[in-house]
Amino acid sequence: MNINSVTLTGNLTRDPDLRPLESGTKVANLRIAVNGRRRTAGGEYVDTVDYFDVAVFGAQAEACAEYLAKGRPIAVDGRLDWREIGSGSERREYVKVIAEHVQFLGRKPETSEKEPAQESLPEAEPVAA
Repeated sequence: MNINSVTLTGNLTRDPDLRPLESGTKVANLRIAVNGRRRTAGGEYVDTVDYFDVAVFGAQAEACAEYLAKGRPIAVDGRLDWREIGSGSERREYVKVIAEHVQFLGRKPETSEKEPAQESLPEAEPVAA
């Protein structure tokens, strides 16, 4: 049995980008920065940052676009989706996180009128890959 599951907690590096798909389903594209610490070959620890692209679909996507902004901490549960675009020397490969569940973390911004405080959002709608 194979398992494709990822959980990430980090901060948004930009505001969510909400777009409609041809099917009418909304998708919010997010990018999160996840801080870490690694040991060098010399035994010293260095702080690192890894960046991940995340796609959120349906009602969750709309909520992300409405309530989230750059710098906001979130937790994402989902799966990894490997893609290949182009061909020949123009071919690129990348991995994106397909969110199944997004949780807003931290305090709500002062500028927001109302927001679910650390509440779960609606479950993601199934999307054909």
